[in-house]
Amino acid sequence: MSLFSHFFRRTISHSAPQKAAASSGPATSGPPGSSHKTWKQLSLFVALPAVALAMANAISSVTAEEHERPEFVPYEHLRIRTKRFPWGEGKKSLFHNGETNPLPEGYEDELNGESSIMDVD
Repeated sequence: MSLFSHFFRRTISHSAPQKAAASSGPATSGPPGSSHKTWKQLSLFVALPAVALAMANAISSVTAEEHERPEFVPYEHLRIRTKRFPWGEGKKSLFHNGETNPLPEGYEDELNGESSIMDVD
């Protein structure tokens, strides 16, 4: 029995790592040390044009004409304030934008009698 277990331990411990090392291929294709050329080409021909397209998209969205803000309609189920917010005067949420987010009574500039930037022709 001891001879049998010794044979299997020796066979398994010596053959498994060698078979795994022999069956696995190289980490990169091509000659050794050529992976930097692949990454350089990917950076130049894929990454830089992608960044340029993203910049063009951002610039075109900034220069596009602005949309008119919708007319305020005081729906009962929207902008319900049961408690005051713990900051400021208590009516505005933490990330409130006075030009786009109305208060329960209406837009801030309309309540104050000011003209909106978007309303100017």
